[in-house]
Amino acid sequence: MTSDPEQGPIHDDKARASIRERLAGQHVLLTGVTGFVGEALLHLLLTEVPDVRLSVLVRPKGTISGAERITKLLAKPIFAGVADASVNVVEGDLSDPPELPADVDAVVHSAGDVSFDPPVDEGFVTNVVGVRELLRRVSETGRDIHYLHVSTAYVSGRRRGHIPEGPVEHSVDVESELAWGLAQRAAAEERSRSVEVISRLRKQAEREHGRAGLMTAAAAAEEARKKWVKDELVRLGTERARSLGWTDAYTFTKALGERVVEAHAAAGNRATIYRPAIIESSLSRPYPGWIEGFKMAEPLILAYGRGELPLFPAAADTTADIVPVDHVVSSIVACLAHPPVHGEPAYFHLASGDRNPMTFGMLYESVRAYFEKEPFAVGDRGAVRLPEWTFEGGASVERLLSTGEKVHKVADTLLGLAPRGDRTRGWARDLDRQGRRLQFLRRYLNLYKEYAQADLRFIDANTLALYRSLTPADQETFAFDTAVIDWHSYLHDVHVPSVTKPIRELDELRKLRKRPVAGALPRVSTGSTTDKPRVAAFFDLDGTLMSSNVIETYLWLRLGELSGTAKAAEIARMAGKVPKYVWADRAERSSLLRTVYKEYAGARLSELDAIVDEHLTTHVLGRLAPDAVRRIREHRAAGHVTVLVTGAIRPLTRPLLPLFDHIEAADLAVDDRGFCTGHLASSPLVGESRGSFVREWSRREGISPSDCFAYADSHSDLPLLAAVGHPVAVRPDVPLFRHAKKSHWTIVDWTSPGHASRTLDPVGRTPR
Repeated sequence: MTSDPEQGPIHDDKARASIRERLAGQHVLLTGVTGFVGEALLHLLLTEVPDVRLSVLVRPKGTISGAERITKLLAKPIFAGVADASVNVVEGDLSDPPELPADVDAVVHSAGDVSFDPPVDEGFVTNVVGVRELLRRVSETGRDIHYLHVSTAYVSGRRRGHIPEGPVEHSVDVESELAWGLAQRAAAEERSRSVEVISRLRKQAEREHGRAGLMTAAAAAEEARKKWVKDELVRLGTERARSLGWTDAYTFTKALGERVVEAHAAAGNRATIYRPAIIESSLSRPYPGWIEGFKMAEPLILAYGRGELPLFPAAADTTADIVPVDHVVSSIVACLAHPPVHGEPAYFHLASGDRNPMTFGMLYESVRAYFEKEPFAVGDRGAVRLPEWTFEGGASVERLLSTGEKVHKVADTLLGLAPRGDRTRGWARDLDRQGRRLQFLRRYLNLYKEYAQADLRFIDANTLALYRSLTPADQETFAFDTAVIDWHSYLHDVHVPSVTKPIRELDELRKLRKRPVAGALPRVSTGSTTDKPRVAAFFDLDGTLMSSNVIETYLWLRLGELSGTAKAAEIARMAGKVPKYVWADRAERSSLLRTVYKEYAGARLSELDAIVDEHLTTHVLGRLAPDAVRRIREHRAAGHVTVLVTGAIRPLTRPLLPLFDHIEAADLAVDDRGFCTGHLASSPLVGESRGSFVREWSRREGISPSDCFAYADSHSDLPLLAAVGHPVAVRPDVPLFRHAKKSHWTIVDWTSPGHASRTLDPVGRTPR
């Protein structure tokens, strides 16, 4: 029997027996093995305790069964050297777990929601309901099962100073809070449908997406409502947690989950509550720097190395309590091999801050030293300039961030008023980059401010006593004394190189990759017996194939029949209407077209055709972007059907007849004498009607829209682009540029030839 200074005696009939001997023949069930800690724990047990029989509780994910997920897991490189990597898979979800194997001796529960800001109901389901239901299954076996619960040291909440290895003192009613938490999604969904909320979201969506169509705006409003619900659930969880003394919903629900475990132990069962601090990459096993996914520190380290983290709300002397994952799983196995007495839970901290503290100042110096030696590069501009942290405190960081957010909001509003062009898109690109940086800073300030300012010392006396009770061989194999870690060496030589390696590899791939102009074109046979699918390519005209607009093309036709003074008067008259046209265009694209096309009233349609054929064909073709013409010809050479979809009047499309198999244009209404009435023969094809046209035309032609291409430049063309499988944004306006970037659509820059005439009077050659 060994002694523990905090917990009392550790009952042991085989004192100084090895961990392998203690666990030999036992049947252990693991949860969470597809997560970071669970995967490392599975690897350690398979390699160092092979006499243990292992079962894993894994839920199916989509169409992938739990067994398939484990097969993929065991195919990872770290399991390559494991002689016998066979495990029994128990499929099920923690919220409703299946019966456990009848001969289970121990359960290690490491699954759980590790997000600091989960929606409150999800945090309760994972961290409270999941624990309760799993323990229900443990009790149903009727066996003397050792239950080991992986929690977090930060269940201590917003306390300060030394935190003992023992129960967290609080008087929160678990069942009341659980009932409240599970009810919040329905309540938030109901509030999201209130007049105040949906009216605000609808108006905002229509301001941003109205030009693309009201249904597009409606879809955006619904997405905004769903986001509102999620954000509201996160906010509710955070506020409730802090009102009760915890940092966030994660630590709050984890603490309540511990109460469930403590009740299980009080019923005469054996239970261990294990609390690690912030878990990062391995020190040595399975190899130095092994890590899966991004944990707490990685996004901050990478952002700093990119020059995008100019400040942080920590004091230089505040402890950053980090532990390597191999120390974590080694101590879990040691705890598993030393079950506590019945009726009293055992508590263990795996932390470093009490006996071997690393401060945020030390973290900063080590990370900075690494990036000074191995900097990230920014394109051809050389090494990233690293920010210098002054550790001015959370209040100063909040003031600076709030100011930056206000400036960004004003700049974004002004950008919406800027004319379309390369410079505007460049501003949008820079502004979006700055916006992402501000969002990143805001998110991590909100998430980590409490942790960065926490003055906590997690006592690890029980864990140290356990380590010292091990045999010398086990102390070497299952090392978890965090006092021996050299933090500068770990950060500078192991952790930071590991987390930056995949980013550097990705950067290299991006440099080598040559982005195709608009994607490779599948060839389609034109023979009638082909079994290959037909493909269509839909093109917008104004702003896409050539830099023109409906006012400009109207003047092409109108000025040719006027004298010099009359031409000047007509230009002045149309210029005076520009504000009216701009307002109409912002309200709805079809309003602009109808307003401008009224100017054709009284013109003979046949004469418009003649003017285009005799005087404008060369001008129109000369204005086409060479890259656009090349792309059209590539589609035709590939056997694709080419379709022009434009709001321009049909006479102006006559020069383009040789390039397209079908042209859908605006038809001017005429009277019985052939004179234009100032109206259209049918509604103009704009916004959502373009998407509908693509789907209906494709259906009639026996073509699948998912195989088709579309090219357009304006946010009003979003439905057209969204209707096909291969959308391409051509010199897009800012809203479309942002949507294309977010959706990973191809973006190209087709410019009119430099020699192209920009005259308003190509017939009379009157200079602009």
